[in-house]
Amino acid sequence: MIVESLEVEPLFVPLKEPFVIATARMETTRTGLVRVRLRSERSGRAVLGLGEAAPLPPVTREDFDDVRRSIEAVAAAWVGRELRTLPDLPSDALADPLADALADAPVARAALATALLDAACRVGGVSAAHLLATRRPEIGRPVARRLETDVTLPIVGAARMAELAREWRALGFTQFKVKVGKDLDEDVRSLLGVHAAVRDARFRLDANEGFTAQQALALLRAIESRGLVVECFEQPCARDDLEGMARVTRDAKTDVIADESVRTMADLEGVLAAEAADGVNLKLAKHGGPLAALEIGVRAMQAGMSVMCGAMVETRLGLVAMGHVAAALGGVDFVDLDTAFLLAADPFEGGWTANGPILELTGGPGLDVRMA
Repeated sequence: MIVESLEVEPLFVPLKEPFVIATARMETTRTGLVRVRLRSERSGRAVLGLGEAAPLPPVTREDFDDVRRSIEAVAAAWVGRELRTLPDLPSDALADPLADALADAPVARAALATALLDAACRVGGVSAAHLLATRRPEIGRPVARRLETDVTLPIVGAARMAELAREWRALGFTQFKVKVGKDLDEDVRSLLGVHAAVRDARFRLDANEGFTAQQALALLRAIESRGLVVECFEQPCARDDLEGMARVTRDAKTDVIADESVRTMADLEGVLAAEAADGVNLKLAKHGGPLAALEIGVRAMQAGMSVMCGAMVETRLGLVAMGHVAAALGGVDFVDLDTAFLLAADPFEGGWTANGPILELTGGPGLDVRMA
């Protein structure tokens, strides 16, 4: 297969309402759509692979303009390149010297790797999850096609958060990922308000580095004493504050999940050595693509950690790609693939069917996502 073309274009989609976390505010996605077209020299058949580049400054170092420059810089080198056989594609695509130009651009690299994986799997007639699963025989679990996601409640004030929770509960959601980390007292009020509005709510907290260890533990004490069920606490402290993360991990009753603290395999090893988390959140944009995320997930599972599969603020395309990683791992402890529900429009179709929080991968070739 020859890489016939490689392009990147803006994928800006308005959100239904502003998405606010401890470190950022977003009203429109500023992601990029990467298209890779492969053509068979033998048959002349062409296939199109899609990938989403999802920067989210300051969580990521790249913004959309950085991503566009990175992809355009390597496009000329990729076009005309012959890919190897399908089973070798993911590792070859990431290890290829041409990818050295993206060594410091994990968001762009993730989109390119995803698009190549999608295209190559379409050629081979297999789903991305099934190809990825061949890379983790040590897990010993079958591919999972059915996932259950939480839904995110951004920082919007106590009254609005409770209203949103009621709306999502009416659609079947009971697992709420609640953004915290800007104002401890307001966070407590908001969480208690959601609990009052949805009595069977289960909470996954995400501070996006917003707290000290002392503040994080104070929040947990305040809400757990009132009967709230907290399933996990994601990134309570700054990414480099492994001592603080370790304190929360040691003293909290719930799993502490490292997100911003783990971008690379070396980061994960550092977190393990410091006993700074009980689990890790995998994201394509952090790790540089599906295979890299898969490898970190395998290592985390082998170490006895819980695993979350999440995303930045992405469309269906990026979420489905991450869903294939979760499926290839045989299912994970926490699924946070909901941001397409928060968008005012969906530019894609396919990939999975959604029934409330239940996501079922279609099982078609590649990601099986197409433009709407």
